[in-house]
Amino acid sequence: MKKQIILLSVLALILLPLSLSAKPFGKVGTVGMQFLKLGVDARAIGMGEAYTAVSDDISSVYWNPAGLAPSFQNQVFLSHTNWPADIMQEFAAATYTTGVSTFAVYGTVLHMDDMEVTEEDPFGHTGEYFTSSSVALGLNYAQQFTDKFSAGLGVKYLRENLDEYNVNSYAVDLGSMYNTGWNNIKIGMALKNFGPDIRYRVDNDSDGQTDEDPFDLFDNDGDGLIDEDGPELESKIPMNFSLGVSGDIMRNETNYWIASLQLDNVIDRQETWNLGTEYKLGSIFLRAGYQFNYDAASYSLGAGWQVPTSIGIFNIDYAYTDMGYLTESMLKSAHRVSLKMRY
Repeated sequence: MKKQIILLSVLALILLPLSLSAKPFGKVGTVGMQFLKLGVDARAIGMGEAYTAVSDDISSVYWNPAGLAPSFQNQVFLSHTNWPADIMQEFAAATYTTGVSTFAVYGTVLHMDDMEVTEEDPFGHTGEYFTSSSVALGLNYAQQFTDKFSAGLGVKYLRENLDEYNVNSYAVDLGSMYNTGWNNIKIGMALKNFGPDIRYRVDNDSDGQTDEDPFDLFDNDGDGLIDEDGPELESKIPMNFSLGVSGDIMRNETNYWIASLQLDNVIDRQETWNLGTEYKLGSIFLRAGYQFNYDAASYSLGAGWQVPTSIGIFNIDYAYTDMGYLTESMLKSAHRVSLKMRY
């Protein structure tokens, strides 16, 4: 009877998400703040981002807040990602736990080097430069309600800058985790980036005002031109629902082998499937993953090393993601390095 219940749970996990999509195709390029879709933590990336049901450490602040709860140690987390086109991402987080409840704070920034400003006529560099960046600052809370069930909640402040233009917003993350108690099979769910639409406010005519009536036929700022600052269109942020299952293929006192399957439903693309695995041999970790129904990303590989010390347990992880035609070579693809410490 117990195995039948588990089988029904797994079938529900696979079939339920098929009814979640309200549209038959993805609306690519129709939402803002795309950096929120960029995963963090070399461990999770090495497993093909199939991590919602695996989440059991500090990186859960991004993947599933509920994964923070079953912890009896405080943690610190640092991560760096090199993206193609000289784009970089930094992530940092810290937790405080009572064993039943866990609080976490984190911050991430996506940034790039300065870029040249060019003009059309005559075509060339004007001598000026501009840059772009994206920032998220968050606070999470998670609680272990029973020995099998935990849930978490997160709120975050969001900001994007493009040259002199910027937009500010906020979003909420929710997550849950249920451990069936059989072969460590876990079912995880996470709703991320639930927040209001955003809208840039652009002052094209430099009169200090935005969202003006572009059709009033008045020169409101006295520059000899009719104002053109009509309201900018609103954009949604990339709300994402993830549903995953993970479990042990093998486990003993020093080694284990786990696998994870996950479905992601993001509002601006088709549903995608992630499959990942992790093998632990003593203090060494080997990982692999594959992402289905993506335009570019396909497979990922990763490795890690756990180092016990007198001040805490350190985990050093690396992950490589194949970006397909988006990169010129393996060296210029996406590379991630992460450092975690439990103390």
